[in-house]
Amino acid sequence: MTDIIQGPRHGCALGALQTVVAIERAIPILHAGPGCGSKLHRGLSRAGGYQGAGYAGADAMPCTNMVEKDVVFGGEDKLRDVIEGALQIMDGDLFIVLTGCTAAIIGDDVGSVVREFSKQGVPIVHVETAGFKGDAYKGHELVLQAIIEQYVKPVAKKQKGLVNVFASVPRHDPFWEGDLNELKKLLAGIGLKANILFGYNSGGIQAFHDIPAAEFNLVVSPYIGLKTVELLQEKFQTPFLHYPVLPVGGIETTKFLRTVAEFAGITSVQTEKFITEKEDEFYHYLVRASDVLTEYQLNQPKRFYNISDAAYSLAFSKFLVNEVGYFPIHQFITEDVPEKYKETIQGYFQELAPGISSDVTFAQDSGIIEDTILSNKHLTTPLLLATSWELDIAKEISGLHLSVSLPIIDRLILHHTYVGYNGGLNLVEDIYSRLLAKHRE
Repeated sequence: MTDIIQGPRHGCALGALQTVVAIERAIPILHAGPGCGSKLHRGLSRAGGYQGAGYAGADAMPCTNMVEKDVVFGGEDKLRDVIEGALQIMDGDLFIVLTGCTAAIIGDDVGSVVREFSKQGVPIVHVETAGFKGDAYKGHELVLQAIIEQYVKPVAKKQKGLVNVFASVPRHDPFWEGDLNELKKLLAGIGLKANILFGYNSGGIQAFHDIPAAEFNLVVSPYIGLKTVELLQEKFQTPFLHYPVLPVGGIETTKFLRTVAEFAGITSVQTEKFITEKEDEFYHYLVRASDVLTEYQLNQPKRFYNISDAAYSLAFSKFLVNEVGYFPIHQFITEDVPEKYKETIQGYFQELAPGISSDVTFAQDSGIIEDTILSNKHLTTPLLLATSWELDIAKEISGLHLSVSLPIIDRLILHHTYVGYNGGLNLVEDIYSRLLAKHRE
């Protein structure tokens, strides 16, 4: 990256420390300069709906705090001392050493130091997460790759109905914990057991031990997770299903469940009964809201922008077009999507519904996003599903704003979700609650 970015969003690859914090009883150990971990915590956790420190996040993370002397003489001895200290005072099931830019530039052999401890039976792995490797989404995949390659071992047999789920990226998706829990409930409804690797009551280190026992892997994302499941297919011969749309609302969730059931070979009366029950509930509440959804005097938004990562931009676009009757203006994807996936992702937005498509811009720079929005004419109230960076631009164009992506500093997010039937209802509630509040200002 050679340009200056106005309004940064997702942090650097070292932001993967948040992925580690999301694993129950996992301890991140940073081999990086002073301040890196604290700043990334504030940018990705605190500014992501005030998600908190977790078990061993924020200022509890052990760090070598590399300084000038370490640049000259190397920081391997310092790292060894910090690991030894962490093992003595930190109560963890898995220790993950993450490197910052300084360690990578001077060439510290972090792998060699970590292997000294792993040979003694310490559950520890290392990940090269220098900031210049990419953004925090890239770091997330590097952490999973490191755990799989350095720690996860084959198992004797598969567990019937067990599915590894790779979907919302912990903490980078502010709704990750609620989303993963909802996916778990949805899969349980059709007779599958979801192996969720992150979050409360997910199983911690045992969930990672169980990865090779899964009958198949499930990626619910336009592209995040594909490298991981390809690695698992190579290492453990586990097949995978790629469902590119994070399911939000009735139509997409039903399609998702039927696709998964067919892949798993469990299409049955149980599957259809569960779908029918959930659809009936979903549309019951949506019909209840019809008076508000069609109230002319509220100056309803009819068109929308998404300013979010690829997963949520696509998920929300599908839902708003197919179930709420909105039309897309422009979609901005804000993470650093690898070039090889961009054309495919753009293709997803060309088939939102029959005859309805949307332009897509891959942009991390708030300046580019704002200039594009201001160049459009807005004859009606536009909806911005965006970040806290866009609060001012929304006011300037008299738009309706809802923060759904990093950074979020105007909402507290605990277990809220936009996934599934319940998630679709939550999104409608949140949008129209903002609209009603704006109408009375």
